[in-house]
Amino acid sequence: MAEPFKNLLNPSLVDVLAGHLAKSAKAKGHPLDAKAFAARGKKGLEALEMKARAEHLAEALVAFLPDSFDDAATILEGTLAPAFTTDELAFSAGPKGVAGWIVWPLTIYVSRKGIDNPKRALAALREMTMRFTAEWAIRPFVTHHPKVTFATLAKWARDPNVHVRRLVSEGTRPRLPWGTRLDGLVADPTPTFPLLEALRDDESEYVRRSVANHLNDVAKDHPATFAEILERWMKGATPERRRLLSHASRTLVKAGDPRVLRVFGLDRSLEGKATFRLGKKAIVLGDGVPMELALVSSSDAPQKLVIDYVVHHVRANGGLSPKTFKGWSLVLGPRESRSLSRTHPVRPITTRRYYEGRHEIECRVNGVSVGRGAFELELPREKKR
Repeated sequence: MAEPFKNLLNPSLVDVLAGHLAKSAKAKGHPLDAKAFAARGKKGLEALEMKARAEHLAEALVAFLPDSFDDAATILEGTLAPAFTTDELAFSAGPKGVAGWIVWPLTIYVSRKGIDNPKRALAALREMTMRFTAEWAIRPFVTHHPKVTFATLAKWARDPNVHVRRLVSEGTRPRLPWGTRLDGLVADPTPTFPLLEALRDDESEYVRRSVANHLNDVAKDHPATFAEILERWMKGATPERRRLLSHASRTLVKAGDPRVLRVFGLDRSLEGKATFRLGKKAIVLGDGVPMELALVSSSDAPQKLVIDYVVHHVRANGGLSPKTFKGWSLVLGPRESRSLSRTHPVRPITTRRYYEGRHEIECRVNGVSVGRGAFELELPREKKR
């Protein structure tokens, strides 16, 4: 059985952090009891889930670090392992200092205790993001101190360290997973656009991938604004930037946005015939639904096709909730016939609750619906409610 995710923050790492805290605090003239900190940090830790463990350890830091935030930040910086300079973060902690998940509580401490001292706090987060990530911790500063934060981010966009540059994009994503939603940037994302433009041709794919994910967040709330950026950035784009823009466009391509499809040459409906069918009319949760799509081209020219399918899940009230999945990307040759097949798994996941009833699957080619089928879903008897 795989090790639980929460154990990436474990009692052994608390001991390592305690030792480095005591050493750093002593060097700064602020004695700290390593055994007492470790005992406080480990008490009740194993009963907690991942994020709660990070919060718990941040509270222990509050109890043991000096009241002066500048002094506390300096002590925390003194615990850090050497900075990582490549795209990879080696999630580890040892004799040279802490890195990886055990740095998460440090970033939480900075985001809370340093909120009234943004310049010093941002400097500390820059150091920490080179050992873990400060993408969640920087968000309160974006909200409460936008002027100083965006000025700092503009400088970081040219930072020699790849993790600092990535933080510029990832930390300001309007809808960052696990992060507090930045409602101001959801409503108006334009303050981040100069930052994204500075990073769009970054030498690191790690950074460019973050820019793509950031733009995909923008696309969810402002499709027309995203389309304008897409059209402008595509002019003279390098192959790397085109890949960035393709990844950034995934939500609107799936949604069949005409303007976005046009940029990628996907705005034309299929010239020919498409036949879509499901291989089963009823399944039990945990099974899969076989899907078959037959394409017949009536064109004398090749056709570039993006094929997605939409599962319309039954909701508690009997309505349907659509979820789009990526199907195939292909070029259908002149007068070519092609058969495609796939099985869509319908199994328990933490982000969805399934209900019995008639579900539907719709197939879309270049954003246009070409067929639809239905299947009945039955829950295992012991899980019926």
